[in-house]
Amino acid sequence: MLLSKEQYKKFLWPVLVGVLLWLCTSLRPEPLSAEAWQMFAIFVATIIGCITQPLPIGAISIIGFVAATLTNVIDIDTAVAGFGNSSIWLIAMAFFISRGFIKTGLGRRIALNFVSLFGKRTLQLAYSIIGVDLVLAPATPSNTARAGGVIYPIIQSLADAFHSNPKDETRQDIGAFLMFTEFHGDIITSAMFLTAMAGNPLAQAFASNANITINWITWFLAALVPGIISLIIIPFLIYKIYPPKIKETPNAKQWANKQLKDMGTFSRSEKMMSGIFILALISWMTSSLTGIDATLTAFIALALLLITGVLSWQDVLKETGAWNTLTWFSILVMMATQLNELGFIPWFSQLIVANLGNMNWFLVLCLLCLIYFYSHYFFASATAHVSAMYAALLSVALTAGVPGQLAALMLGFFGSLVSSTTHYSSGPAPIYFDSKFVTQSEWWKMNFILGIVYIIIWLGVGTAWTKIIGIW
Repeated sequence: MLLSKEQYKKFLWPVLVGVLLWLCTSLRPEPLSAEAWQMFAIFVATIIGCITQPLPIGAISIIGFVAATLTNVIDIDTAVAGFGNSSIWLIAMAFFISRGFIKTGLGRRIALNFVSLFGKRTLQLAYSIIGVDLVLAPATPSNTARAGGVIYPIIQSLADAFHSNPKDETRQDIGAFLMFTEFHGDIITSAMFLTAMAGNPLAQAFASNANITINWITWFLAALVPGIISLIIIPFLIYKIYPPKIKETPNAKQWANKQLKDMGTFSRSEKMMSGIFILALISWMTSSLTGIDATLTAFIALALLLITGVLSWQDVLKETGAWNTLTWFSILVMMATQLNELGFIPWFSQLIVANLGNMNWFLVLCLLCLIYFYSHYFFASATAHVSAMYAALLSVALTAGVPGQLAALMLGFFGSLVSSTTHYSSGPAPIYFDSKFVTQSEWWKMNFILGIVYIIIWLGVGTAWTKIIGIW
């Protein structure tokens, strides 16, 4: 099927910006090589293409890949080397693991049990739903699959059970509150685990390029306290500023029990899935002791899922999200790595730091996180935002004297927290917004307030906590 006129129009900005930057090669700053500037032009054009999306992000990345190699900015061996990045393969493997939760019904069963146990009041019900997200997050790098594939149908069914309809004012009875609260719960859990959002391992890879090591347990421990505080405070704040009309939900337990009865007994495949998930989680948490790499653990988990028959090879082949992510992540990481190796990012960092003067490093960190957070209004993908800005901001932070692991982790956390901005901020955002329970004005107003809360918790409490546990 040929592309539409609208799709071709969306090529205008990436092509125009890329060509203009390329033509400015002769006017580039003196310290930069022609190759560094030209890679910058291709990278910027690719990122803009990922935002305007005339084609899916994977296709845009392939075009950028071809442009970089065809123009001899980099050779083909350097270009394809990006597909061997272990952090990106970790993302792909965890996609397959998360497919097991959906295929076996284990994710749905966990959600229904939480609702049955804790769903007597609306606020408790919201916490229980977020609790499901928290349980699934360590093995679900696609927060879109987690929030959209597992939890969203549960909330939709609950709203229906309480006759909360997005088409009239009954939307505020319970549906709007549950939808918006789970959206934020998913943001928080995405920040808490290295393997909970696709952009996190990407940040880990960029940090590694800067000789900063972040493993699964380091990320988890650093995010633990600000994450728990956020999980407690954010739903309560939403309950106060956007209260549901229905406060008590005694029927939720009965509804969940009926759904569980219809599902039947705990199946063999669910038992296998549970055991393999627990083994993977233990391996990730103890990697610093066992020496087993996080990516290897994910491969082992997938092998066990295949051996036990929980997943078939056809399931793996049909998991298009994993293969799509593997493709475009590999290319964007390769481009960002080349920007660093060709000298563009070090030059850019020195330029920014020179204009900061003798500013205290903590103020620099706060400024960079604020820039990172509020610039997300221009992005429709948290992962694309990480790809575009993380490496450069980290380099600026290091040059300004911010402790390495602290800078890498804080920017890593904010790579997820930036999603608390718009209704197009990340994969889960349009899913929950398109349910029509929450209006666009409500979405933006509440997100602006909650964004300030996130910044205070993670930069304030989070930085203090990392000092206590010896990160810096």
